Amino acid sequence: MRKTMTSMLAGIGLVLACGTSVYAQDKELTIFWAEWDPANYLQELVNLYEAESGVKVTVETTPWGDFQTKAFTEFNAKGSAYDMVVGDSQWIGAASEAGHYVDLTDFFNKHNLKEVMAPATVKYYAEYPSNSGKYWSIPAEGDAVGWSYRKDWFEDPKEMEAFKAKYGYDLGVPKDWKQLRDIAEFFHRPDEKRYGVAIYTDNSYDALVMGVENAIFSFGGELGDYATYKVDGIVNSEQNVKALEAYKELYSFTPPGWAKSFFIEDNQAITENLAAMSMNYFAFFPALINEASNPNAKVTGFFANPPGPSGDQFAALGGQGISVVSYSQNQEEAMKFLEWFIKDETQKKWAELGGYTASAKVLESPEFQNATPYNKAFYETMFKVKDFWATPEYAELLIQMNQRVYPYITGNQGTAKEVLDSLAADWNATFKKYNRVK
Repeated sequence: MRKTMTSMLAGIGLVLACGTSVYAQDKELTIFWAEWDPANYLQELVNLYEAESGVKVTVETTPWGDFQTKAFTEFNAKGSAYDMVVGDSQWIGAASEAGHYVDLTDFFNKHNLKEVMAPATVKYYAEYPSNSGKYWSIPAEGDAVGWSYRKDWFEDPKEMEAFKAKYGYDLGVPKDWKQLRDIAEFFHRPDEKRYGVAIYTDNSYDALVMGVENAIFSFGGELGDYATYKVDGIVNSEQNVKALEAYKELYSFTPPGWAKSFFIEDNQAITENLAAMSMNYFAFFPALINEASNPNAKVTGFFANPPGPSGDQFAALGGQGISVVSYSQNQEEAMKFLEWFIKDETQKKWAELGGYTASAKVLESPEFQNATPYNKAFYETMFKVKDFWATPEYAELLIQMNQRVYPYITGNQGTAKEVLDSLAADWNATFKKYNRVK
């Protein structure tokens, strides 16, 4: 009995002496994300938080195909399995309106995150409704569409001479979409099994739409007024007609069988010597500088989406923000984690591990821009990004755009004007159905 009592007292003494750390070690947080390399980098990052705070943080993942379904099934059940979620930018409308996300406006304003993070990431990852000053996420994994290219093809003296003779200017990284088109045409040589360009065409989810957005936004177009839901004269504008025509022409310079391509195929276009240039999200570029996955790593270069005919330069946004789930039992602890996550030193470490930081300070630093062959292009892009609709009915809008655009791009059905007029009618009907417009 005496020995037992002594042990009990010793244990109590240990708790009293180390009360904070023991208590902290009982705290656990779960972050839900899709299964890909950035989620692995995040787990490495949060391990540092555990070492500092004693709070264990687990990044739980699921394949991309199940990510949205699994997340919203848990949200709709008001489940507490996840404390935070690194959710797609398009989720923000549905998740905030349904009460699934904690309102982070006060947190956002307290830490001046509108200035700390790259402005476009604030607008598209964090704010909803558009221009409302209401924030639901902290920009976490920045991403956008950029381009890779074969430097050895571009720098071949014979190719350079032939290109200048045909087009009247020097072959190099395209300065605008016209040059992008010219270079794609120049290198398109089916007889040599060499092709001009690889672009997104898969209509299963958002690949094709994100690809087309690169043209639309850089041609000075928009998808609509995100504040008023007006689409007539906007999504079917003259700029968008020209942009869609330009994207369709690029498709004519792709490798054969390119009607269902996304990030895997577009990287393969570079690694397998298929195309001179390839569109892809920056998140998939690390594989292209790794000689184990890209035999052409030493001769692969990168550039930002070029400007359109009037000088507008934008790219389709990818990436995600991190949100606190309303049904979490650990909201206070989650907010403490976010306090740590937004620190400059944390964002710097996030970038070093392979995460794509949205911190303006880190993005602007020479250290970041010189860290990889594509970081400079990523920096340039993250201040010039735009996104798709983030309204709760975005999935319907996405399906409708795919249904209209895909047959035109890959099957030569109809005209760009007819396609976009029909899309405007589709979207008008959808917004009326949800009482967004009268």
